[in-house]
Amino acid sequence: MTFVLPSLNEQADRLIELGVHTVAGMTENDVASVVSNNTDGDALLILSRAQPSQLAPLVQRKGKSGFVVSDMDDVDRFEPIESLSMPLGPAYLVDAPERGDEMENWNPDEALPSITAAGRSPLTLLEGIHWLLQVPEVLERGHCFMTIGSRLRKPNGALDTRTPAVWISNGTGRDGVGNRNAPKVGWCWAGNRHTWLGFASAAGRRAL
Repeated sequence: MTFVLPSLNEQADRLIELGVHTVAGMTENDVASVVSNNTDGDALLILSRAQPSQLAPLVQRKGKSGFVVSDMDDVDRFEPIESLSMPLGPAYLVDAPERGDEMENWNPDEALPSITAAGRSPLTLLEGIHWLLQVPEVLERGHCFMTIGSRLRKPNGALDTRTPAVWISNGTGRDGVGNRNAPKVGWCWAGNRHTWLGFASAAGRRAL
């Protein structure tokens, strides 16, 4: 499914309105200047110094604010996987993000080779949250997404088996009834399948 992104100027205005520039260590002028000479219509603006824990509460769905699951207090330690080429600088563009519905009910270990074989790159968690800040309707009950471009590496060098994802809470268990229908940043095991989770990816990334 295709989702239309706002213009880069509109995206910049949205991030400023939400205060993302502040947590990313930028001024309003900084954000405006990085998009001033770029008119790409299918690119997502990322402020790279923001953290997922800071942005998750800014995601809105039906009047509910997003949240990070209680057993993921290390969410900001999930970093881009080594195979990704991440642009330097405080802001960059992600080209043509897709939700990856065609890979629903796959597991992350299966999805990553398929994404790369198609010449695409898995979204990081930070990129996925930025996408939802600009296009909240990307998060749809029954069709949400994983962001396997982010993983946590243990002190011994092995990958933590959790893989980040964003979906819609049912308000059960530790989520709490008050979070029913809220956007939820959580995780799944790397070998597990979920019928409601695709694998978000992008055509590429570019520095600004």
